[in-house]
Amino acid sequence: MSTRNNSSASSNPEVLLAHILDTAAGLEREMDRALSFTRGITFREYRLVSVLADAGSKGLPRIDLANAVGLTASAVTRALRPMEKLGYVETVRGQRDARQSLAKITKGGAELLSDAQQILHDQLAGLPLEDIGEARLDIFVEVLDLLQARR
Repeated sequence: MSTRNNSSASSNPEVLLAHILDTAAGLEREMDRALSFTRGITFREYRLVSVLADAGSKGLPRIDLANAVGLTASAVTRALRPMEKLGYVETVRGQRDARQSLAKITKGGAELLSDAQQILHDQLAGLPLEDIGEARLDIFVEVLDLLQARR
C-alpha cells in the first residue's frame, strides 16, 4: 500500500519521504525474494557479508559494521547469529571487552557472497536504469548524497 498522495514532493517533504521509503522498501523486498529463493538470505544479510568481505581478514567490530549498513549494533548481532551458525561469518571475541569482538567472513561466506552477487546482478539488470539515463541517475545520486550527508 502506498502512502503517496497527489501533493508535489517539492511542496510537501512528507510526500517525498514517503515516496523514497516506499520505493526503497519495494526494491528491498524484490531483492529479498530473489536472494532468499536461491540462497536463503535477505538483502540485509547480503550487505553484511559484502561489507565483511571488503574488510578482509582483519574483520570489523560490530559497531563499524552497523554504521556501514545503517543498522544498530544489536541488530547486527541478531543478524550475525544465524549466519555464524551456518558458517558464513565468524566472531572473534575481544580478550578484555566483548564490545571489541570482530566479525569476519568465512570461506563459506565468500562462496555465498559470490553466488548472491550474481543473483543480485541478474535482478538489477531488470531495472529500467537505461531508460532513466545516466545524467538523471547521476543527479539522483547527488540528491541522495545530500540527504544522507545531513545524518
